[in-house]
Amino acid sequence: MSAATVSRTTSKRPGGFGSGPALHGIMAVTGLIMILFLIAHAWGNYKLFSGQEAFDGYSAYLRTVGEPILPYSGALWIMRTVLLISVVAHIWAAVVLWARMRRATAGRGSARYATRKSPRGVQRSYASFTLRWGGVVIALFVVYHVLHLTVNVIAPGGASDSPYQRMVGGFAVWWVVLSYTVALLALGFHLRHGFWEALASLGANRSRRQRRIYSGIALALALAITIGFLIPPYAVLLGYTGT
Repeated sequence: MSAATVSRTTSKRPGGFGSGPALHGIMAVTGLIMILFLIAHAWGNYKLFSGQEAFDGYSAYLRTVGEPILPYSGALWIMRTVLLISVVAHIWAAVVLWARMRRATAGRGSARYATRKSPRGVQRSYASFTLRWGGVVIALFVVYHVLHLTVNVIAPGGASDSPYQRMVGGFAVWWVVLSYTVALLALGFHLRHGFWEALASLGANRSRRQRRIYSGIALALALAITIGFLIPPYAVLLGYTGT
C-alpha cells in the first residue's frame, strides 16, 4: 500500500465525537447515567408497599423538588431532559458503531469471534449476542411504560389520576406483568454485558484480575436491578401490596 493510499484511508476516519473511542465513551457515560436512573426508579417503586398515600405523595414530591428556585416540575423535567439526551445519544452511538462494523465485515461481524473450537463465535456470552436486539426490546417497552404509568394514555388496569392506582391496576393484569418480565430480562442481559463494556471503554479493565472483579460486579448489578424491578409487579399480581 502506497503512502498516498494510507494517507487517503487515514483521512477518511471520523474524528471528534464521530471517532470510535469517542462513540464508545458516549455509550459508556450515557449508559452509566441510565443505570443511576434505574436504581433511583427501582427505589421509588417500593413506595408501593407503603400504600396509596405514600406512593402518590412521593410522586407529587418529585414535582416540587427545587421549589421555589425551580418552577413546579422543574427538577423533574431537568432529569427527564438529561435522561432523554442520554437515551438518544446512546442509541445514536450504538447505531453508528453497528453500521461501521457491518461495512467493515461485510455483514459478518460475528466472524471476529471465530476460533477453531468455535467457528461461529459461540464463545461470546449470550448477553453480548442479545445486546443489540435487547436494546430494541427495552426501547419499545419504555415507550409503552411511559404511555401507561407516566402519560396515562394507556390504561390496561383502568384509568386513574392516581399513580398508585395506575400501577396496582396495571400489574393486576397478567399480560402486563408478562411484558414487564420480558423487558426486564432483556434489560438484565443488556446490563450484564453493557456495564462491563462501559468500564472497559473508560479504561477500567486493564488486567485479568480487574476483568474478573468487574465482571462479577456487572452480574450482581444486572441481577439486583432485574429482580428489584420484578418484585413489585409480581407482588401486586399475587395480591400483596403491603397494605
